[in-house]
Amino acid sequence: MADLSGTFDAATQKELGEFVQTELAKRRVQASIQRFTSLCWDNQLSRSEESCIANCVDRFMDASLFIVSQVEEKQRRNQMS
Repeated sequence: MADLSGTFDAATQKELGEFVQTELAKRRVQASIQRFTSLCWDNQLSRSEESCIANCVDRFMDASLFIVSQVEEKQRRNQMS
């Protein structure tokens, strides 16, 4: 990865770093879900059932990440006041 430390201020660098870490965590979770799905359900679900479950898991993850981000934001605001 290119060194962008001279391009962005410290706050932006921190925000970018947190974003990258969040995206990597999402990718790891998705990979785990894929692996477990393959182990447990290969050839057990129809394509439409698989798609439905994958969509459901994606929405669950979106909701979970949203809740975590809201809690973190509230904690940051409380620390600042």
